Amino acid sequence: MASTKKLFSALTRRGPHKVLRGDLAFAGLPGTVYTPATGKNLPGVAFGHDWITSAERYDGTLEHLASWGIVAAAPNTETSLAPSVLNLAYDLGTTLDIIAGVRLGSGDISVHPGKLAVAGHGFGASAAVFAAAGMPAKPRAVFAAYPLISSPPAEQPASGLTVPGLILADPGDPMTLRSNAVELARAWKSATLRSTSKTKAGGLVEGRRLAPVVGLPGADKGTQRIVRALMTGYLLHMLTSDKGKGPYRDFADPEAVLPKTTVMDPFADDPVDLENKVVALLKP
Repeated sequence: MASTKKLFSALTRRGPHKVLRGDLAFAGLPGTVYTPATGKNLPGVAFGHDWITSAERYDGTLEHLASWGIVAAAPNTETSLAPSVLNLAYDLGTTLDIIAGVRLGSGDISVHPGKLAVAGHGFGASAAVFAAAGMPAKPRAVFAAYPLISSPPAEQPASGLTVPGLILADPGDPMTLRSNAVELARAWKSATLRSTSKTKAGGLVEGRRLAPVVGLPGADKGTQRIVRALMTGYLLHMLTSDKGKGPYRDFADPEAVLPKTTVMDPFADDPVDLENKVVALLKP
């Protein structure tokens, strides 16, 4: 466990790679892409944003992933009050096609088509599940941070999904009535559900947003550090390890003890008392 703690601590900080920023619009899709300054056959991930926000609100997270050697791109679509989870899922798939299909940077950076993942936060986490289920060539992993209820529900595609996944839940968040993390984990047999401590489900979003208007929590640096470390370690293992070995294996092991997390049994009693959640929602 000591080595895992050290790795987790290291992953909360910026990695060793110099990072470049680019624009997905060069390929016809609004969005951003962050890459290590050099590298061939790199791992890549497409990241979906939360409701009422945009790709730019995750620049620090995307840059963090790139600093650890992962090409990270996010479509800046479906940013309205009534976004389509299916459209965002399609755009996540298109994003992977772009980063794996063209040379990046000055032409000397490439992504290996067999080292791809989808990830997302909130609404974007549910879109990532739809994206994984709809891709002809399945990604190697899915990372879903605090997924939210969507229409249609993400549990539908998750029930037939065999791709490994890591779902994060925040049982203490007063907005968990909007969360479908437990239901998603029940449907998605190849996913692991972990609760995170000292985090806010909406805190991964950077900068100011419409939190005071719609009752959503704003940015939280502690949440960002924890989620970035968990996502980076998980993706590094799933996309770069050889036959399940490697220093980051604990980040993908459903039996491993990871800092700031607890493995949850989605078929146990509801980890958040419904009455307490309703009371929290009704507080002025």
